[in-house]
Amino acid sequence: MAGKIVHFELVATDAERAKRFYSSLFDWKFKNMNVPGMDYFMTEGDEPTGAIYADEGGAKGAPIVYFSTDNIDASLKKVRELGGSGDDKLPIPGQGWFSACVDTEGNKFSLYQADPSVTMDSMPQKQQQETRA
Repeated sequence: MAGKIVHFELVATDAERAKRFYSSLFDWKFKNMNVPGMDYFMTEGDEPTGAIYADEGGAKGAPIVYFSTDNIDASLKKVRELGGSGDDKLPIPGQGWFSACVDTEGNKFSLYQADPSVTMDSMPQKQQQETRA
């Protein structure tokens, strides 16, 4: 179903401290996703899934909510047509695609399209070169 909340992210200055907080508050369990270059921990067993990640640069605030879509390209085009903004889609290997967006009021959110066949090689060649630069 398009528009369903499928994932959320909580940005933390100290991911370990944030994990302790939410583990104690809600009895959440976390799994280290071993994302290169970042501390990224996903909740286990809950729907929708959530994650805590460290951003030492201090980019924190409201949670980032991921909304499902059946066609990320069409939804991203519509976001832009309606006056919002959205980054080009990026792959999540083995899971699907996502795009970081901002609505007309400045709220950050992301679009997510499930597609387990996605690999890093699924990314358009131009984006692969920019990501490696």
